[in-house]
Amino acid sequence: MKRFALLPLGVLLACSASRPTSPTGPPDAPAETRRAIERLLTTQTAAWNRGDVAGFMQGYWQNDSLVFIGKSGLTYGWQRTLDNYRRSYPSPEAMGQLRFDGLRITPLTPETAQVVGRWHLTRPTAGDLQGHYLLVLRRLNGQWVIVADHSS
Repeated sequence: MKRFALLPLGVLLACSASRPTSPTGPPDAPAETRRAIERLLTTQTAAWNRGDVAGFMQGYWQNDSLVFIGKSGLTYGWQRTLDNYRRSYPSPEAMGQLRFDGLRITPLTPETAQVVGRWHLTRPTAGDLQGHYLLVLRRLNGQWVIVADHSS
C-alpha cells in the first residue's frame, strides 16, 4: 500500500521536472547557443560571398566522419566535401551570392543542435539556385561545427 501512496508523488515530480514545449515543437535554443550558431552561419555566408570556399568550409567538422548529403548522394569527410564544392563552384561567379532564410535552430542536447532553413544563390550569369537544408551541429572544443549537412 505504501508503494501506491508514493506513486502520485513520483508522477508529480516527474511532470514538474520536464521541460515545457511549444505547440509547434521543441523549445527554442538558449540565446547563447542561438547566437553562436547564427555567427557561424554568418561567417560562412561572408566567406562564400567573397569567393572563399575554404573559408566557408571552416564551419564544418574537419574530420573524415563529416557527412554531406546532396543531389549526388553521400560524401564523407571534410576534404572530399571541400573538393566537391570546389568542383561544383570553380569561380566566384559560379558561387554567386549566398543567402540563408527561415532559420530554425533547435537544441537536441547541450552539445548538439539542428538547423533547418532555406538557401539561395543569386548568380546573374549562371542562373540562381535554391533549396532547403538540415544541419546537425556539435559543440566540439567550445566551438559549434557542422557534422552533417543534408542540402537539397
